[in-house]
Amino acid sequence: MTQHPHENDPLRPWTEDGSIRPSTPDGPVVVDLDAIRDRRIWRTTAPGEDPGQDTGFEVAFDDIDEVTGPVPVDSPHGAAVLPVADNRPPIIPDGLRSGNRLHTLKGRARQYGYVAGFHAVRSPWYAVQALWWALVGLVRLIGRQLSWWWVAETYPLVQQAARDNDPAMWLKLHREGKATRRLRFWALLGQLLVLAAVAALFWSGRVPGPVWAISAVVAVMLLARLGRPAGRAIVPPVLTTPRFRLLTNDIVLRAYYAAGLGNPDRPHQRVDFGSAMARDAAGTGSEVLIDLPYGKTFDDAVKARGAIASGLDLTEQQVYLTRDKSSNRRHKLFVADRDPLAIPAGRTPLLDGKPRNIWQPAPFGLDERNRPVLLTLLWNSILVGAQPRKGKTFAARLLALYAAMDPYVKLTVVDGKDSPDWRKFALIAHRIVFGTVPNRDGDPVEMLLDALREIKAHIQQVNQFLSTLPVTECPDGKLTEQLSRTYPNLRVWVLVMEEFQVYYELDDQENNKEIASLLSFIMAVGPSSGVIILSSSQKPSGVGAGDVQRLFNRYRDNHAVRFALKCGNRIVSDAILGGDAYAEGFDASSLPVGKEYRGVGYLYGASDDTPTVRTFLADAADAEKILTVARALRERAGTLTGYAAGQTLVRETRDVLADALSVFQSDTGLPWTLLAARLAERIPQHYADLAPEAISAQLRALGVPSVDVKRDGKALKGARKSAVTAAINRRDNAAG
Repeated sequence: MTQHPHENDPLRPWTEDGSIRPSTPDGPVVVDLDAIRDRRIWRTTAPGEDPGQDTGFEVAFDDIDEVTGPVPVDSPHGAAVLPVADNRPPIIPDGLRSGNRLHTLKGRARQYGYVAGFHAVRSPWYAVQALWWALVGLVRLIGRQLSWWWVAETYPLVQQAARDNDPAMWLKLHREGKATRRLRFWALLGQLLVLAAVAALFWSGRVPGPVWAISAVVAVMLLARLGRPAGRAIVPPVLTTPRFRLLTNDIVLRAYYAAGLGNPDRPHQRVDFGSAMARDAAGTGSEVLIDLPYGKTFDDAVKARGAIASGLDLTEQQVYLTRDKSSNRRHKLFVADRDPLAIPAGRTPLLDGKPRNIWQPAPFGLDERNRPVLLTLLWNSILVGAQPRKGKTFAARLLALYAAMDPYVKLTVVDGKDSPDWRKFALIAHRIVFGTVPNRDGDPVEMLLDALREIKAHIQQVNQFLSTLPVTECPDGKLTEQLSRTYPNLRVWVLVMEEFQVYYELDDQENNKEIASLLSFIMAVGPSSGVIILSSSQKPSGVGAGDVQRLFNRYRDNHAVRFALKCGNRIVSDAILGGDAYAEGFDASSLPVGKEYRGVGYLYGASDDTPTVRTFLADAADAEKILTVARALRERAGTLTGYAAGQTLVRETRDVLADALSVFQSDTGLPWTLLAARLAERIPQHYADLAPEAISAQLRALGVPSVDVKRDGKALKGARKSAVTAAINRRDNAAG
């Protein structure tokens, strides 16, 4: 007979057949609870239970006793195991921390607004039900009062005395009943007189209307509560309690053993728990800390994620693993109640119209735990890849829109597919290139070469200029936020390359080589000089031949951050994410298919983790709104350059201060004559016939003084740029 593997374990007081172990010659069996606590063991499957039986139901979790109290460090049962994670709740809830309060308030406002609207629409029906059940309650109340007056509870006693042929008891009960009824009659009569007096007071009109109405509502509510059937609510709840699958230790162990991550029959191959099973802080799922057997790693668990999901009888989109920094064999298992990737992340926060700072991370979307995903653009190069119509362009454009909302960032936008998706960037772009076929703006290929040469020269100029700055201004010899704001030649520059592979497959091989060479140089040197590269492609491999192919692969592979949405196959996924990503269990071709999963992808290389991100949405209308605001910010800051500076916008209303500031360009002061001429040329729909005296009067009325401005060696009356900026700031502060 085979011995049960845990039969001699002092921590398991049952035998192989499931019965309690009998007393030994040395005395009864004693289970050392301290040892259990030291070893942080949670019960899994007792003998006699079917380990393969699915004990999960659509119900809430059972109460689980958590390990509390101090952990002894001198345990006689072996090395003490200290807690591997601090599971104490934060003193300040996450929703009330700085940066989250506004989001929390908005969420609560939306929730309560929905509840209020839901009940407001149904309030007439609630009133009808309340009146009906109030009438039923009134009848019940009268019936209860009459039953109380007549002492109905004595009838069984009187009948029992008659059946027992006990005249003395019957007569006693009869006399007691008559006396009680007489007393209660006077009590009821007093209640009726009081009610009559109150009714007469209300009927006389001496009671204010609000008091009358409130009293009537309270009376109806109390009577309706008395009259309604038990267990039935007149006003039903709006939000139902979510139902979720119960996870037990047995189910989790079954999943991990089925995935080949351990063996329950071998002492050193068992899967253990580093924490108790619990709900996550957001209430969206369940989580537990898993300790794999020695020799198994977090990467092994990631590769077996699909098998773990199968063992849990869930979809792979509901199972997520997070590395624990304390050990390579330890990780946190999170199981979502529902598929989190099918829940939209919502509209982009950029729609609030506030200026952004490229030196701060950009809001990109939400991860599987509904946590914000922030992506640092500066010092990075980002590659976005996917099948057509999976959200690739929207994801890349979202990051470009963030850069656009910083008025001190230059953008060069190159769209190889010549689509409408990037057209509105003409409002703010320093250079913009569409397609490969010559058009009314010129030859796109030559325009692209000029743009790339300009960026290369900018990179070289930045490095040379930084080396000339004193240590007090540039202590580390690197570009800083202050420097980029102070010197126009040190602006952060964003290069957008949509479907960049098009420019490696041109008919002219010399152009292919030069473009490939320029892009490789920019990729290698640009990020350290403040040049951000944002590339996207649906064909990230098999492009070009010879040196062009080599340079294409180098350009593609040197992107520091990759975002892969749904791909057609593993080869394309590897080309976007890199070969190491698949070895770590990330294959974009395995992402779910469906309209609800557009904009979902793996963000690889941005941090130690690889979250599955649901990107924020910014459609064409949203992009136009954001870019219109971005242009206004640039006009106010005087940072419009290149292509956008030559664009004429049709305005419905005019802003004299902002319009005047937009024409100063690099000048610190302008005479009234030149200022009027530039406004008439730049915005003719509002300033075509503008005279110097008119613009002088308008700006002086807005707080801009008329001062002497030197021009061509002469002192002429005009305005200074700093004075116009100060007037705009005063106006904005007063409006705020």
